[in-house]
Amino acid sequence: MSNVPNMLDNEKPDGAVSPSAAKRLRDAMGRLLAGHPQRTDGRLIKDNLWKEAGLSRATMNRAIRVLAEWDSRVAECDGFTPREARKNDELCALRKKLTDKTRECTELHHRLDAAAAAIAALHHDNVLLRQELNARGQLIALQDHGNPPSHPRTRRESVP
Repeated sequence: MSNVPNMLDNEKPDGAVSPSAAKRLRDAMGRLLAGHPQRTDGRLIKDNLWKEAGLSRATMNRAIRVLAEWDSRVAECDGFTPREARKNDELCALRKKLTDKTRECTELHHRLDAAAAAIAALHHDNVLLRQELNARGQLIALQDHGNPPSHPRTRRESVP
């Protein structure tokens, strides 16, 4: 037997950190992932993990298993806290709504242009028809058309 101690026998469960430090890191991880930070702004970054746990960065860096768990759990949620995920979902919904409204406005604009072109063509045709009627004879205004003039034969002439 050798007098050199076996490092595997003395290795701590979470790398080179105590079980209480690993627990504090896991508790901090749980709070951050749940969106309930106590000491940080809640972003899912390692800087917030060690601050939330109340440990030093060096202690966190020695907790290799906890950091591997952190990386996998942050990757599962795409790096978003529940609050950020809700905001992201809301933002996506608003972008879709904006795209739909923009498409609708574009379609209505095209319909408005088509209607304006049709109105302009009808106005032009109306002007040409009025000019043609005026060239043929007297043009009767529509407001006078409701009260027909009396016919000369039916008019009684007073006899003196």
